[in-house]
Amino acid sequence: MTGIETLQQSFESYFNHRHFPSFPATLYDPLEEFLSNSGKRIRPVLCLMGNELFGEIKPDAYHLAAAVELFHNFTLVHDDIMDKAPLRRGKPTVHAVHGEPTALLGGDAMMVVAYDYLNKIDPSFLKKTLHLFNKTAKEVCEGQQLDMDFEMQDQVQLDQYLTMIELKTSVLLASSLQLGAIIDGASDGNQQHLYEFGRNLGIAFQVQDDYLDAFGDPSKFGKQVGGDIQSNKKTFLMIHALETAKGDMLTELHQLMKQEDKDKDKVEKVLAIYRACGIDLWANALKEQYLEKAFLHLEEIAVSKERKASLVELAHYLIKRDK
Repeated sequence: MTGIETLQQSFESYFNHRHFPSFPATLYDPLEEFLSNSGKRIRPVLCLMGNELFGEIKPDAYHLAAAVELFHNFTLVHDDIMDKAPLRRGKPTVHAVHGEPTALLGGDAMMVVAYDYLNKIDPSFLKKTLHLFNKTAKEVCEGQQLDMDFEMQDQVQLDQYLTMIELKTSVLLASSLQLGAIIDGASDGNQQHLYEFGRNLGIAFQVQDDYLDAFGDPSKFGKQVGGDIQSNKKTFLMIHALETAKGDMLTELHQLMKQEDKDKDKVEKVLAIYRACGIDLWANALKEQYLEKAFLHLEEIAVSKERKASLVELAHYLIKRDK
């Protein structure tokens, strides 16, 4: 089976070209720059892995992978606007440099080009892949809306947050794997176990992302550390802290969540409460719990252990990452 870095390089070779017209440059050049700041390319790699799990990687898998990557980047550009994020992958966000209107239009253009890539695959698989792609795209939008809704609510339960994460993050990881499997003719049972592997891995991935936003090294993480705290996001960490903190500590946490995000001490004070409540240790245990669930589904897929090795490697990479 092909290793992660080799698949990343293989996808880059396919994807590393201009995707948009040259005119108007004010719209398309920022998109090309954003796409060139590549990130980890996890979702297209998952698409290739889902395809290779059942045989040799087919050319159509690269078309699907490109569609997934363009859709993912479309969501990032729009999410950054909604989150008022100044940085993405260590660089200024599209809206921060070029303004919100250009960022909105640019994200829309990425989505349109994603469908151009989908239309390149074998017509015999197009109906199934379009159904899954469209279902996933709608779910990601639902997840983002719930994420914004939670910012306006005083309390969010952990099961509500899990539903949001499944929609906003996990389903795209899961469907990336399943899309690759579909075009190799994998059985429905194998596809479902592969999807569930990706769904549970996606939750573990988000736990790690929430953890890094609070406790990560900003020079490695590539985003503003403490950004979730500044914007009063109800993350895994914050929800559990609100359930765990008692007395004066809980009162202080509620007060901090009402403060304006310009308060320089807010992040450090919240992190101090997190540490006092053992939130960092709890998050690591929760991450391992969902990783174990993911591996149980991976074991049920009817292919050899050797063919699953790259997926195991990727899963460990995702939850051990520091950026």
